[in-house]
Amino acid sequence: MASKRTFKRHLNEMVYDIVEECFYLQLTDESKMKDTDKLIDEAATFQDDILSRIYRSNSKKDFSEISVQVNEKAQYFVEKLNKLNK
Repeated sequence: MASKRTFKRHLNEMVYDIVEECFYLQLTDESKMKDTDKLIDEAATFQDDILSRIYRSNSKKDFSEISVQVNEKAQYFVEKLNKLNK
């Protein structure tokens, strides 16, 4: 299990990558502005939720559940970005 610091760093990097990709899509195709703004908001809300859960976690079990949820949501974001790229 990674440390909380490392886990938070990876979470922040994931959200940064999503936002960066959304901004790129907005620059290349303005018709996707609404969808990418929605995805950015969703990623930011997810990040805030996960960070608050990390701060409240008291056991390794809590932390592992959060890790599973982050991995599932990362896959979800990848799928959404792939749909927007088409």
